[in-house]
Amino acid sequence: MSREKLMITEDRLKMVNDFLMDPSNPLVNDLLAVIDKYGGVDEINRKAAEAGKVETLINKLDAKGSPMVKDLDWLMDQRDNNAFISYDDYKKKILGDRYGQVQFNDDIAVTLEISALQYFPFLMKQAEQAIANQELMPGRFIRVRFMKEQEEDLDLLAVQAAMRIIDSSVCETLDTKGTDGSNIHLGGPDTITGYFGGVGQPNTHPIKWVDEYLYYYTNFGVQQVLNINPGTVFVAYMLHKLGVNNEFKISVFMGNDNPYAIFWTLMAANLFKRDDGTTPLIGFNFSNSVNNQTIEISAKIRKAFDLDDIVRFEHHITETYKSIVIQPYDRREELMDIAKTVPNISAKHEGGIPEIDKAREHPSNILEYFLPRADVDSQGLMPALTQNYLDKHDALNSSAKMLTERGISVIAAKNLHHR
Repeated sequence: MSREKLMITEDRLKMVNDFLMDPSNPLVNDLLAVIDKYGGVDEINRKAAEAGKVETLINKLDAKGSPMVKDLDWLMDQRDNNAFISYDDYKKKILGDRYGQVQFNDDIAVTLEISALQYFPFLMKQAEQAIANQELMPGRFIRVRFMKEQEEDLDLLAVQAAMRIIDSSVCETLDTKGTDGSNIHLGGPDTITGYFGGVGQPNTHPIKWVDEYLYYYTNFGVQQVLNINPGTVFVAYMLHKLGVNNEFKISVFMGNDNPYAIFWTLMAANLFKRDDGTTPLIGFNFSNSVNNQTIEISAKIRKAFDLDDIVRFEHHITETYKSIVIQPYDRREELMDIAKTVPNISAKHEGGIPEIDKAREHPSNILEYFLPRADVDSQGLMPALTQNYLDKHDALNSSAKMLTERGISVIAAKNLHHR
């Protein structure tokens, strides 16, 4: 059988372009309409750039009398006074007498990633611990909290400001998602099999997703959001191609669990690149089931599309102890192998080290990401959730130590450690 039969002919590509250029195409027309609602591409990007400035975010907090301004001032002072251990000193601390003998290749540095930073006070506790114990703060944070809820209690403003202060990337999760009632036939766990065909963005919800995104982008500077559905992935590609500087990462729930699925994902990203070669897809989570061979093959696909520097592979190293995977789930040793050869990969810590997490009176549970703040408070869960988050921080620093001992570079919060 000849592989030439797989060639995509120019007339097939022309059919795609003809459909996109058709003035009566409702898919494009609906997207253009929501862009116009926010003033057009240039105005959207202008508003987002202004809304995302540290001073803008802090001024909004200050205008509402938020005590979180003092926390942010403290964080800036610690940053400016070099209270956090430098990355060079961290390597000296870990390597001891071996420092200077171990050669690091920064071209394949692993980003230290934590999920989920649900509440701003978690970050403050984490920063205090990192200073006291000379630990590293993550270079990437994922959040899965209700957007409207954190907008109202000002957590969104505080976290967005903090991420710019420490120079770590952050990804938010919009409220327009499969658990928001978008599929009227699905409810809770008793209808879980109904979700197997997709997490749920039916009918007009992709446009509602864009609408919500543009609201938070232009008002809070939220640039990166989670993406869980092929339809919203596609509209995000088109949004960026039209000129909006949006970014997204694809969730583990999309099920990129084999090289063919990853080829499909990266092929679409490549087809909708801008002329400068950029794409809004800045990362995606593999399924928890992928092995290192799949990641290695995926790296070849990514390289073939010239996306090495743009699309980060985000790999779950630990998971919450309850409600997502069979435990123990600990991929640290596998990370040590794959990190030697695959660039632009992040080590995502969603749970503590399993044996520690398991022993907690309240082990981490991914279902608690979706609890309203009022329920967390009424059930007295905040101390336990804070401990769960700090356990993730400990797991992240365990991975950082293991990588450093093997001469593998890591990316932590840039303004705190890579100064």
